[in-house]
Amino acid sequence: MTHIRGRVWRGGKPQDDFDFSAISDYLADDDTLVWCDIYDPVHDTLEVLAEELGLNTWAVEDALAESERTKAVVYRTHTFFTVYAVTDGAADETLSTHRISAFVLPRGLITVRLSTEFDMEPVSQRFDELGGQEYGVGSLVHGLLDVVVDGHFDAVQKLDDEIESLEDDLFEDRSRRGDLQRRTYALRKELVQLRRVVLPMREVVNSTQHRRLDAKTAPELDPLYADLYDHVLRASEWTESLRDMITTVFETNLSLQDARLNMVMKKLTGWAAIIAVPTAITGFYGQNVLYPGIDSAEGFIVSTVLISILVVTLYVMFKKRDWL
Repeated sequence: MTHIRGRVWRGGKPQDDFDFSAISDYLADDDTLVWCDIYDPVHDTLEVLAEELGLNTWAVEDALAESERTKAVVYRTHTFFTVYAVTDGAADETLSTHRISAFVLPRGLITVRLSTEFDMEPVSQRFDELGGQEYGVGSLVHGLLDVVVDGHFDAVQKLDDEIESLEDDLFEDRSRRGDLQRRTYALRKELVQLRRVVLPMREVVNSTQHRRLDAKTAPELDPLYADLYDHVLRASEWTESLRDMITTVFETNLSLQDARLNMVMKKLTGWAAIIAVPTAITGFYGQNVLYPGIDSAEGFIVSTVLISILVVTLYVMFKKRDWL
């Protein structure tokens, strides 16, 4: 079932008379600004809206498609972009992504979401916090993208903390190696997913910043978009550094496993050599032939002393070479 909410501003002041059926009237009024949010949309609803507002057919199809990449496309009468908001995931996931598509019109912003899992209330609150609705639809677009980019920063910070926790556990002697490797693979997967939605945001911000849709797109918004673009760059660079960090953790874990295996092999080899001495001597004295010291206390004493001397000598040698 399609759910629709919206807000209207006249002369930069919020109103409480939003009516979905009157969107075309709002857009025709030079003094009116409108935001319409459509989630869990029905195809027919968007088709009717697209025909009424002159939206590009392919853009409408992209807004309804199950899987779309982060992008921005500029048409003659409007701009269409798709971004992904990132929130905390379920119990078995670190992060969860939620797609938001938007049609930017000269005096309106129409957002389309496929589910209600992402709460748009912070976006509406950001509109009020930023103010500046008198500057046109650019202020609404900035508010939406600002919330999305803030979510990216929180997600990157969370992954950074998780990777630092991995680094701390990496050199713990009693850390569970299987669990550490599983967490490393899980974080690499989450990081790849995050990079896919963070890196293309530069294209989206650039397209929306430089697209002058109407005379109300005031230069006062340029510093805000410049700051937003700087945040996007920082988030992108942060994800790149995290990729290097997780790769280092993964490679270091493999190196430590090899080092531990070599240490175990050295110890096993050393103890096997030590155990081989009494085995060889007692085996010699266990032969069914006559030899000096057979059936006498002197033979037992000689064999015992010989075993002790050789075992102690091998133990001291291996200990000095750090084999034991």
